[in-house]
Amino acid sequence: MFAINAIHTLAFAGVVLFAGYAIRRRLRWLARLNIPAPVIGGLLVSVAMTIGHARGQVPFTFDTTLRDPLMIAFFTSVGFGASVGLLKRGGPLVVVFLAASAAFTILQNVLGVGVARLLGQPPLFGVLAGSVTLAGGPATGLAFAPLFEQAGVAGAETIAVAAAMAGIVSGGLLGGPVGTWLIERRLQREQRSGGGHEDLVAQHVVESALPGSAQAPGNEDREAYALLKATALLLFAMWVGAGISDWLTAMGVILPRYIGAMLAAIVLRNLDEFTGWFGISQAIIDDLGTVALAFFIAIALMTLKLWQLAGLALPLAVMLVVQVVFVALLAPPIIFRLMGRDYDAAVMSSGFIGFMLGTTANAMANMEALSERYGPAPRAFLVVPMVGAFFIDVVNNVVITTFLNIYR
Repeated sequence: MFAINAIHTLAFAGVVLFAGYAIRRRLRWLARLNIPAPVIGGLLVSVAMTIGHARGQVPFTFDTTLRDPLMIAFFTSVGFGASVGLLKRGGPLVVVFLAASAAFTILQNVLGVGVARLLGQPPLFGVLAGSVTLAGGPATGLAFAPLFEQAGVAGAETIAVAAAMAGIVSGGLLGGPVGTWLIERRLQREQRSGGGHEDLVAQHVVESALPGSAQAPGNEDREAYALLKATALLLFAMWVGAGISDWLTAMGVILPRYIGAMLAAIVLRNLDEFTGWFGISQAIIDDLGTVALAFFIAIALMTLKLWQLAGLALPLAVMLVVQVVFVALLAPPIIFRLMGRDYDAAVMSSGFIGFMLGTTANAMANMEALSERYGPAPRAFLVVPMVGAFFIDVVNNVVITTFLNIYR
């Protein structure tokens, strides 16, 4: 067995990450389902390690020292996007959509707890297969997994990845057909104006509204200075957040380590909007967060113990079927009515399924497919990314932490 230190593990993760990108370019159905490249590469390594474990020949042991700092860095970048001013500028629809999303995260966990008890599993098994991995995605699932493991859910990391992957696939497959049904069955008489729309990704909506300052002193390189400032702010929020997390833990509140850093980032973001002291560039913060997330997921999946899933496959499958049916049947009519019963509302319903079962990338892909076929949906492309990429993560973490402390 060959032991790999922390730096070599990070380098290995980089190779695995770009192997995932190469595989996704070759197998286009993986891209259509929005399967992240770090997940593809990381799972290949974990499958190989599982085969080696079955034969008693595990070739590597990885040093995961850098995994948690990378995870904290990503969620800190999410915190920097949680702007109160942005929420206000988004208007009432953003608030209503966020409230509906928050309600569904609670319902996902209530349903999960009920089904888990019927299956003879711990209640937290249902929470882990609920909003933690469905509304939260693989990053939130992996971040909370150690706490669920400590609370008695065996193989929590493996369960989290399996549930998140099932959710991503389901969200990608169901969102488009549901949106199409709403448009064609309920809106076929409505006249829609023609024209195109900008091909957006989730972060761009927030980045354009939170541009920050790129001014550099003296003869400093502007781009390097902006990157340096964003990195320093990210690290400062992580430092302050560590103290907040330690204080909350001392108060008896169970929560993942990144919550304190996320709270610190939220305070810095909104303080900057009020005072203009920092000139935070959300675009650069998001880029740093994206890099950290990619390496975090790759390392987490490389060390995944897939063999722990063997005895939980059937309960998990039942749980996920119930959750998918619940979101696919209940969410569209509710979101459609709340958002105004028009074309944009139908497109938002499709996006809602995408990120409540998978990721914001699923939501955007669902909505882009509908807008390419039926026409632009500008309100949908404003509301869904703003909620799905930033605000729902903050709310969902509060919901998860509450359920975790109730059922621990």
